[in-house]
Amino acid sequence: MIKKTLGTKQGLLSFHLLIMQNDEGALVELYIPRKCSSSSRIIAATDHAAVQIDLVDVDPKTGRMVPGKVIRYAICGEIRCMGESDDCILRLAKRDGLIPSSF
Repeated sequence: MIKKTLGTKQGLLSFHLLIMQNDEGALVELYIPRKCSSSSRIIAATDHAAVQIDLVDVDPKTGRMVPGKVIRYAICGEIRCMGESDDCILRLAKRDGLIPSSF
């Protein structure tokens, strides 16, 4: 965070400039928008009805998730409000081969 001070006719104006950096010091974006997996709509930061579901492979011996084997579905709030999210997730899972197409 960087603090800046500007001189104006009314007096001094102070504000904080937010700069996001990772652990290595490289600049990163403040917000990376997601896209709905079903409708390809951009999910806004204010869409509080949107969900993101991660389906992972599980190691049968340890019962823990296998790193790197994640399928992620993001569903926007508009589709959830229409009551279509379950059909969308089922269709996406069939497309990715998680569920047999005869289901």
